[in-house]
Amino acid sequence: MMQATALVDSLKRELKARGITYADLAARIGMSEASVKRMFSQKNFTLQRLDDILRATGIDFRDITLIAHDESRLISELTLAQEKEIIGDTKLLIIAVSVLNQLTVDQIVKTYQLTEAEVVKYLVRLDKIGFLDLLPNNRVKLLVSRTFRWIPNGPIHSYFRNLAFSDYLESQFDRDHEWMQLVNVMLSRQSTAALIDRLKQVAREFSQQHQEDAKLPFDERYAMSFMLTARPWMPKAFMELLRKPEPAAHIVRSR
Repeated sequence: MMQATALVDSLKRELKARGITYADLAARIGMSEASVKRMFSQKNFTLQRLDDILRATGIDFRDITLIAHDESRLISELTLAQEKEIIGDTKLLIIAVSVLNQLTVDQIVKTYQLTEAEVVKYLVRLDKIGFLDLLPNNRVKLLVSRTFRWIPNGPIHSYFRNLAFSDYLESQFDRDHEWMQLVNVMLSRQSTAALIDRLKQVAREFSQQHQEDAKLPFDERYAMSFMLTARPWMPKAFMELLRKPEPAAHIVRSR
């Protein structure tokens, strides 16, 4: 399933690189645009449909398999030692997050109080760590996959989690481009699993949008953070008032 998903993602990137929109593709293969969007969103293709798309767009199957193969060789998570090195230097962390957001050296210098020499110095460190390849003219090639994440409960994840409690959640979430909604429900295990799968999908779509918007001019983009959580939970005040289960009756059996 993961290989099939990688192929679909590779096909989407190739279509975008060729300037072929979903509307264009729909017209070429005789489907509605909505159906094409749904097909790519659900990653639900028959072999015949995939063949139709490749033939209509002139894309070679070998091209998308090579792209998918290259993606599979990228790292989806750093080691604990690598994360500790990055979190140990604030400027190094800033550079790492910046290149994840596909900022160039010039854009990093424009955004932060760092000189070009400093930025390059930190890029060299990230190159040695294995986070990226530093190319001629200070161009950067990330060595992390599109599904890259910080280690769960690791040094960097914990750093941002602590910031969420002390800073991120301090907002009233009532300004432009802010939103928060708390929903308390009671769900079965099956429904809970479905909810978590959907949240993971939203996170993947958010990452995909980041990739697409990276091609926009720098001044048309701004830092956006979102946090999705789901867990069995109720406020402590509620917990304290829960009725304690009755002790099981002790049954004495006569012989």
